[in-house]
Amino acid sequence: MVRIVAGGRGALAEVRTEMLAVGLFKDDAPPPELGAAASALPSGDFSGKRGETALLYAPDGLAARRLLLVGLGERSRFGLDEVRRAAATAAKRARSLKLDEAAFALPTQEGSAARVPAAEAAAEGAALGLYRFDRHKTGEETRELSTFALVPDDAGVAEGAQTGEKIAAAALLARDLANEPSNTATPEYLAERARGISDRHGMRITVLDRATIEAEGLNGLATVGRSADNEPRFIVLEHRKGGAEDAPVVLVGKAVTFDSGGISIKPSAGMQDMKYDMCGGAAVLGAMEAVGAMDLSLNVVALVPATENLPGGDAFKPGDVLKLHSGKTVEILTTDAEGRLILADALSYARRYDPSCVIDCATLTGACHVALGDHASGLMGNDDALVEEVRRAGDAAGEKAWPLPLFEEYTEQIKGDTADLKNSGGRYGGALTAGAFLKEFAEGYPWAHLDIAGTAYDSKSRNAYTPKGATGAPARTLVEFLRGRAKAEEAAR
Repeated sequence: MVRIVAGGRGALAEVRTEMLAVGLFKDDAPPPELGAAASALPSGDFSGKRGETALLYAPDGLAARRLLLVGLGERSRFGLDEVRRAAATAAKRARSLKLDEAAFALPTQEGSAARVPAAEAAAEGAALGLYRFDRHKTGEETRELSTFALVPDDAGVAEGAQTGEKIAAAALLARDLANEPSNTATPEYLAERARGISDRHGMRITVLDRATIEAEGLNGLATVGRSADNEPRFIVLEHRKGGAEDAPVVLVGKAVTFDSGGISIKPSAGMQDMKYDMCGGAAVLGAMEAVGAMDLSLNVVALVPATENLPGGDAFKPGDVLKLHSGKTVEILTTDAEGRLILADALSYARRYDPSCVIDCATLTGACHVALGDHASGLMGNDDALVEEVRRAGDAAGEKAWPLPLFEEYTEQIKGDTADLKNSGGRYGGALTAGAFLKEFAEGYPWAHLDIAGTAYDSKSRNAYTPKGATGAPARTLVEFLRGRAKAEEAAR
């Protein structure tokens, strides 16, 4: 894995490196410290558009062997996500050139990206941009960039780089877990990875197996997973570094490690992507890795219901009625709306912690993907202030979320005929009726729901730091939210 450090003292011209990357705004002149180097480009070869690059060898007046100009786009739109993208672009270009090390001059602008947060963003971007999942490929020789230095070299930049790497690690773990094929990433595999997080960071862990899931009354999880040979698991991770009396933040992540749709089986085309139906759980585990690495002064509990959803002689069926953990009954209209059943159990289980708030994330509905595309998660909840807090955290992390309504009419759509509720509200407003279903189980605490069906994975590279496959979303949003809560609680003490 690349080592991201603060490096290079003095002016840019004096930075000795195999490649120095410098960001330029659209239609701006090169900075004076580059001297004549950037002026060597023929007119029109580089305009500074976002993501545009130009490479110069042995640039006059610079100690660096190569100069890479990276477009930052419009100055008026500059922010931390442009820093992430530019750093990712530079790191990937250095790797493609088979270099051992490279340096990146931190772009900052008054009021939009100060040096320390810029260093965090650059470290995030570089680490995320260099990610690739190739552990199952054979006979391929890969070469990795060894060192990516952030310029200038000072204490603030070094601190920001360390923090950025820890934040990126949350998304990298989430990507690794989600990209694993489902014959590897079983519910027990996720439990083992959670045990690793517990061991590294001194967290309390509880893992319920099939028998204890049933004994606890987590009937949604037990029912969805009962026809699978790979038994379900209910994973509980507890980070207790806040005040003894402080109510915890509870994170809930859906982890259906493979979703065939069950008896209501999905079409075969594209079914291979249903290994990604555990991206919510992967993001929550990734966030807990960062929480432990950053040693946040906060109480955080992670709940990950993990299961497969497969057809079989013992599979649950359309028309069945289940009594879930809360005591409410649910009529099954489709076994392909299973995620909300296991989340409902987890949301009910969360009440025992008397939480300050609960945030769940799940690849829940194709309807949300249709509504918002690939670029924003759906955001719902029962507390407007919490919803806005999560939205702001997503903006800061570069993982957009868009608030959606939970009008009473959506709850009316899921009222059951033979039970309290039904697990599908029909074709129209599918993301919202799913949210309304979850709301029925999020009683007694502030709750927010992130539907990440469109943002958790993609068939193409979404931007410079998000490759094809699992994106890791919304792990960094969760970390940003938790950092904010930790700062607020420390200030209140």
